[in-house]
Amino acid sequence: MINIYKSAQYIAIQFSLIILWCCSDPVVTIPEITTDELIQHIEYLASDTLQGRYPGTAGDKLAASYIRDQLTQSGLTAEAENGFQYFSLVTGISAGENNHFSVNGYVAESGRDFTPLPFSENAEITANVVFCGYGFSIDAEDLQWDDYSGVDVSGKWVMVLRGDPEPEDANSIFATYSNDRWKAYRAAEKGAAGMIMVSGERFDKDDELVEIRTHQGKVTIPVIQVTRHLANFILSNKGRAIEALEEILAVNMQPESFNTNTSVMASTDLIVNESTTMNVIASLTGNDQLLKDQYIIIGAHYDHLGTGGAGSGSRRPDIRESHPGADDNASGVAAMIEIAEKLSGKRYKLRRSYLFMAFGAEEKGLLGSRYFTENPVVDLGSVKAMINLDMVGRMNESQTLQIGGVGTSVEGESVINNLAGRYDFNIVPFREGFGPSDHASFYARDIPVFFFTTGPHPDYHTPDDRADRINYEGLQRISSFVCDLAMELDRMDDRLSFQEAGPRVPSVPRHGNRRVTLGIMPDFASAGGEGLRADFVTPGRPADQGGMKQGDVIIAINGNPVKDIHEYMYRLGQLSRGETINVEVVRGEKTEILLIQL
Repeated sequence: MINIYKSAQYIAIQFSLIILWCCSDPVVTIPEITTDELIQHIEYLASDTLQGRYPGTAGDKLAASYIRDQLTQSGLTAEAENGFQYFSLVTGISAGENNHFSVNGYVAESGRDFTPLPFSENAEITANVVFCGYGFSIDAEDLQWDDYSGVDVSGKWVMVLRGDPEPEDANSIFATYSNDRWKAYRAAEKGAAGMIMVSGERFDKDDELVEIRTHQGKVTIPVIQVTRHLANFILSNKGRAIEALEEILAVNMQPESFNTNTSVMASTDLIVNESTTMNVIASLTGNDQLLKDQYIIIGAHYDHLGTGGAGSGSRRPDIRESHPGADDNASGVAAMIEIAEKLSGKRYKLRRSYLFMAFGAEEKGLLGSRYFTENPVVDLGSVKAMINLDMVGRMNESQTLQIGGVGTSVEGESVINNLAGRYDFNIVPFREGFGPSDHASFYARDIPVFFFTTGPHPDYHTPDDRADRINYEGLQRISSFVCDLAMELDRMDDRLSFQEAGPRVPSVPRHGNRRVTLGIMPDFASAGGEGLRADFVTPGRPADQGGMKQGDVIIAINGNPVKDIHEYMYRLGQLSRGETINVEVVRGEKTEILLIQL
């Protein structure tokens, strides 16, 4: 009896201890950033199943779901719509069924004899064709050439050669005037109803038609490329041929324009393809009552180039196969997931809150990060810093780690320097906040940024950017460094003090010998034909001094329409320093006219 009683007493005590343990706070283990888990993430994200994670595709959605699930399994809270912030984008363009071209009874075949160019307007035109050389109308200090002099192109098709008279010379004085699209703008300004373009032998011996894939917005007239055979058929009434005309222009270096007296009936039909993608967003809430409303963002883009091809951004555009994007940017996403897991294990020690974000459509022009900054799930004024990881998987033998944006806060450089002693990296710091990745969207909103990368390599934007080429040990150490940085920012009593470090807008390409900028960050994705939005206006630059505001939509410059980024750049190319221009903008529901001195 005594033994039975003691046994029962022992069992009761053990049961009580179990009850107490179950009712107490769970013991929190602190997950570590491991190479095994980094391998797991990258091998999935860069797998054939995801087919290059092109925005809007099934692979893109699978990647986003995987990232969301990894974050929530680590104890993070899904934000937006169950972790997804959806947005739409243009993913491509395709030829419709109503592309036709007929001349003198001959009905040409779309895709073989002719093709609408990707920036063509959809229209049907029947009109005579006027040959206008290279389609130049240049009046510069160092070059005068007007292919429209002496001919009437109003209401007619204009046929021009692609390129310029010196196609072999990349430094030719003509090079900045040879853009196909800009020639179409000029033809429209001259009153042409449409443009027919053809490649001379020196420009393209193989006479290939441009592939219709990448949407480039629209000009106001239909623009068609034809083969030399079809162009010569149009020119036959005059006994002329493209091959001979190209040679004459190259030798004489002066316009050769004439009416062909040939009528062409043609119609163009391009279909813009739109899709939906998303940012993936999850959060950790801090514990300090005074600081938990401040946020540190840790982000990385997850999209890539899909199966490549012309216009995709691939460095091998002639190859159509999956671009895995293991380094660009499965590496950054894997690091972000592991950092989130580790910080979640330290959640009760965190003072501030965190947002972990996988951005969509970065390769299409920072679309995801820009969408977030325009539609944030928290007040952007509460964001203390943004840490961006893009291509962090190829640490080399010299242990080089590039960190951009260290000058975007007063304290940035010292914070990085204090952490550097814990690691044997060869850190290459850059002060500038603007750059070719998602941190630029945050820098433009006065948010301090840190941009981590191990830099480009020969496999960049090719099918060879594979999971088996990642330096996982290096990636693990970089992830730990970034985690330490996040914790250091969390421990600081005060916010980082934002300061400008370099331009917050990209430079505008030169046209001729003039370099003119307004000083805005334009909406590079604009292709809707409704104007160009100023995402940011640089203080002290011409646009700011002329009264332009962030969010203004530019619809005209000097009375000439501006429908998108392409036409904006063309209009700037016609201007000179010191010139005063009028810029028409839509601000809210009102239209304003601004006078801006360049």
